[in-house]
Amino acid sequence: MKNIVIFGAPGSGKGTQSDLMIKKYGFNHISTGDVLRNEIKQGTELGKTAKGYIDNGQLIPDDLMVNILASVYDSFGKDHKGVIFDGFPRTIPQAEALKVMLSERGHKIAAMIELDVPEEELMTRLIRRGQECGRSDDNAETIKKRLDVYHNQTSPLINWYKKEGIHNHIKGYGELDRIFGDVCSVIDNI
Repeated sequence: MKNIVIFGAPGSGKGTQSDLMIKKYGFNHISTGDVLRNEIKQGTELGKTAKGYIDNGQLIPDDLMVNILASVYDSFGKDHKGVIFDGFPRTIPQAEALKVMLSERGHKIAAMIELDVPEEELMTRLIRRGQECGRSDDNAETIKKRLDVYHNQTSPLINWYKKEGIHNHIKGYGELDRIFGDVCSVIDNI
């Protein structure tokens, strides 16, 4: 079982690389963004709460996210090939909570794959995605807030995962095939 944290700033290609990993390796995928957007679309209480945080470019409270993730993770059964965690963890306390949640099930994170993309490229990608997909959180003001949150609250996870011995840095821009080849090299070696 190869549980993977796909990591990077908003717009770094986490969803794209996750889709490619799912096709090649048969992993399950938990995108916190997709889970939350679905809850918002359905108008659930969680969705209403989450929307307030998201619309302000803020992170969802840890205990709420860990409970959601545990439920989705457990829905895959005990014998899955692995799960890609996309958009979680975003803080060190979340990483610690994820580690505990998995260890309670006898599982662990096998690798953290960081997709590193320059900020000007991230802005271009996110503005384009907002125009193409109609995502309300992909506008210049909210993107700037999300990138600030990433730099201030999320990027410290890089050092946390380095200390865990499972951090893998990948240049997340350029040729898609080269990026995915680098991702596959990490997965094939764990």
